[in-house]
Amino acid sequence: MPQGYRDARNTNEEEVEIGMSRSSRQTGPLAAAYQALKNGEISRRQFVHRAAALGVGGAAAIALMNALPASAQTPGASPTATGAGTRPTTGTEGQTRGEGGDVRILQWQAPTHLSPHNSTGVKDTVAAGIVLEPLMHYGPDSSLIPNLITEVPSQENGLISADLTSVTYKLLPDVVWSDGEPFTAEDVRATWQWVIDPASASINGQIYAEIADIEVVDPLTAVLTFASPTPFWSIPFTGTSSGYVYPKHIIDQGPEAMDAFKLNPIGTGAFVVESFSPNDQAIYVANEKYREPNKPYFSRVILKGGGDPASAARAVIQSGEYDYAWNLNVEPEILDDMMSDDSPGMYIPAGALTTERFDLNWSDPNKEVDGQRSEMHTPHPFLSDNAVRQAINVAIDREKIASSFYLGAPDEPPVATYVAGVEELASPDVTWEFNPDKANQLLDDAGWAKDGDVRKKDGIELKLAYATSVSQLRQKIQAVVKSNLEDVGFKVELVQVDAASYFDSAPGNDQNISHFYWDFEMYGAPLTSPRPISHMRAFYAGPNGENIAQKSNSWSGRNFSRFQNAEFDKLYEQIQVESDPEKALEQFIGMNDLLTKEVAMVPLVLWRQKTGLARTLNLENLGVAPFSYDYWNIANWNRNKE
Repeated sequence: MPQGYRDARNTNEEEVEIGMSRSSRQTGPLAAAYQALKNGEISRRQFVHRAAALGVGGAAAIALMNALPASAQTPGASPTATGAGTRPTTGTEGQTRGEGGDVRILQWQAPTHLSPHNSTGVKDTVAAGIVLEPLMHYGPDSSLIPNLITEVPSQENGLISADLTSVTYKLLPDVVWSDGEPFTAEDVRATWQWVIDPASASINGQIYAEIADIEVVDPLTAVLTFASPTPFWSIPFTGTSSGYVYPKHIIDQGPEAMDAFKLNPIGTGAFVVESFSPNDQAIYVANEKYREPNKPYFSRVILKGGGDPASAARAVIQSGEYDYAWNLNVEPEILDDMMSDDSPGMYIPAGALTTERFDLNWSDPNKEVDGQRSEMHTPHPFLSDNAVRQAINVAIDREKIASSFYLGAPDEPPVATYVAGVEELASPDVTWEFNPDKANQLLDDAGWAKDGDVRKKDGIELKLAYATSVSQLRQKIQAVVKSNLEDVGFKVELVQVDAASYFDSAPGNDQNISHFYWDFEMYGAPLTSPRPISHMRAFYAGPNGENIAQKSNSWSGRNFSRFQNAEFDKLYEQIQVESDPEKALEQFIGMNDLLTKEVAMVPLVLWRQKTGLARTLNLENLGVAPFSYDYWNIANWNRNKE
């Protein structure tokens, strides 16, 4: 393994460590420090220092503090969701806007549009984040960073109500949209109204629906009111997954203007769109109206799509044609072979924690009802059988997948649960196993008898279509899963869809993950918050199935698999108003365990997003963060000084 890789991985170990064992909260000096924090005897900063002295990474300490409600935090601390932080800005002093020329990015999954509130794929959201911004970011240490606001709200500064039913945002003065219009609290309110409007087909409606009202007190003050106490007050308007603010003056122009906005958004970020070719290339130029006159350092961002992760890695690491390569989902051995002491680039495995999984379709993808397949009220002919799902779960060789195509344990281990890597949320009772004999027995006992190589019951074959995006690594995983399942009596058809279509949210695209017109679909789901309540939305049905992707909501629901479970929904709704940290942890664990018990999906491996970068880029200012997408700090990107 090249030295550069080892050094990069070690440098980022604390940044990607976000959990600690449940037992460590109960005994020993760390538990004592945690109890002192709960009792108000020490501040959050003191807790982090004590945790560091005990060998616990900063992000892990912050993740533990996140369990505390604002009412349990102490004077002199920063009683916020994750504490207040600052973004990395090394070497930006004295620079001139645009002096760095071009920065070239290879994003092999090219964006289809640039409206993140309509995006079902990270590829679109991450590209939009070069132009659009949230009120707050999650930093490398998981702290909240004020972005379009003057300070992170807290009870200490009077911006969070004592009963957790309201939060006040004080906006930065003198911020303008890229077309020169002033940025005000009216934009915050208009974004909320637009996102929750069903006609907008926003994927984030469920998140913003928790807000009961937004009062515009004055142009720079917005007060968010919630219908009930909301410990997760920071989730709307925070982070690069769902926190973006849209301009009211564009929203007010109606649907045609918003359609145009999807291809050329007006933003407050450091860059504006110069040209955009969907599924191919986006070119951005420095925003001359950006609020910091010496930023951005680069005059243009050239974001090129196409190819595959391996070719993107070579173009950065070996040839140096590009400065940055996004999401290198490539076997580590291949990446290691590309690197040498004098290679122009390197890679780092320190990005978002992602669970690679395949979802099971709980509806029938082959039966059409009212112009759509996979209709939520039509049960799957055999995946609705718990014995079949349990057999699938134990038939998969996760260890082979983790060790052959990823770093393997402990860095990228096989996993048994949907939310993985946050040990606070892990149940000690949930494990995975590879046991083909058990799979065969489960199917035999349930009456699925072999007819030749394929099992049948009541005239129904265990024949399934298994889809994923075109990717050398994912096709190798598909081959392992296909072999495993065929060994126990399934017939498996492999389907590969170009990533531009697979992760495209267009309502008319029946080859995307939200339509889910197959039996299995596989992809990675990165964690986007230290409190992964939004992550759990993928299996929340909601009243009358409102969060299930269907024709009636233009497939904007986040529950693609059509999973419906009253117990899960109840836990999801309870945790949104739960202020007791211990109960909240148990509710998270309960949801995680229930998904495993029901085999709502099959988690395979926990992997960390790998990024390729030119050695000339300032690594610190990339701001690699476990809960933020790649370009969140692009306003501060620059090059190392020679």
